[in-house]
Amino acid sequence: MDGDKLQKIAGDCGVALPGADLEHRFGPDWDLYKVRGKVFLLMTDLPGHPVVVVKADPDNATALREQHADITPGYHMNKKHWITVEGGGTIGAKLVKELVIDSYRLVVGGLPKSEQPVDPQTYGGRA
Repeated sequence: MDGDKLQKIAGDCGVALPGADLEHRFGPDWDLYKVRGKVFLLMTDLPGHPVVVVKADPDNATALREQHADITPGYHMNKKHWITVEGGGTIGAKLVKELVIDSYRLVVGGLPKSEQPVDPQTYGGRA
């Protein structure tokens, strides 16, 4: 899948999540998807490469980087907790949706219980 399709799938998934908001705080070149003010998805264009940046469990992030050449450490983010996804041969729509939902659940899980729009332990499952 190419980078534009990657961003379309990720953006459509991100904006549909409960309590999610889209902001352009860093300018029109950055899409920030937040839940209760906390970022769970970023999208931008690196030179020639539309990318998606999501939060990931550190162990899962390492495994994903080893399994997919199109997944690298998070661009401008903590390299242990965030990953960057580029369009490529090993990246499919199902994986993109799973990564966005997993990122959302990680961020929601860090919110105070009273602010969580969903139960992060039971919400979503696999896309």
